Amino acid sequence: MAADRPRGGRRARRALEALAGKGFNFDPGQGDHYTTEHGWKVDDYLQPLPPEPPGPPVPGGSFEVAQRLMRDYEFADPAIVRAVYAEDSPFETRDMLLEGRFCGLRFRFGVRVGGLVDDELAVDGRPVRRWGWNYRTLQGHLEAGQMDYEVRKWLDTGEVEFRIHAVSRPAHIPNPVIRLGFRVFGRRVQRRFARQACRRMARLAAARAAVRAVAGDPPATSA
Repeated sequence: MAADRPRGGRRARRALEALAGKGFNFDPGQGDHYTTEHGWKVDDYLQPLPPEPPGPPVPGGSFEVAQRLMRDYEFADPAIVRAVYAEDSPFETRDMLLEGRFCGLRFRFGVRVGGLVDDELAVDGRPVRRWGWNYRTLQGHLEAGQMDYEVRKWLDTGEVEFRIHAVSRPAHIPNPVIRLGFRVFGRRVQRRFARQACRRMARLAAARAAVRAVAGDPPATSA
């Protein structure tokens, strides 16, 4: 499991606790400014998940399974990044200490959950059910920006999909060696993380939804 209730050692616990006194290293209120024209990297990823019958999400189906995987940060590949957080902290404002791994080295970054999405709306005339959340980078992170994670179910067809939307740019990095390394490898690692997250989400959602189907979950009923 990629998320650790804070048991990553005393050092990790102290680093997690220290995040409470840190602010964001960018201004989330200037969202319209975060475009490629202003020097930001903007990325979107879409991963189809096992479909469900049309209508509301099915109990134990891929939409519900994806929600749990997202809430526990379990979609993240633990070979790339792990998360340490206090399990009893409010999810909608949770601080998370991300431990990135690259070439045998470990880097710790702080992020904070910045908002939740839980609604039903129409997109291009099609009804869709959405659930998701984002996190934002804190002072001391190598990057500045926000990542949004969302699972959607298109109610007219039953299609389910996992989406990642990210805006980012390098933050100020005082250490010249780390700054050079991030300049050379950072973008590659960033993309690898997102692609692996999509693959892992698809694999785990398919496996766990299938297990629940075999277990005989009751059929979905109309809301």
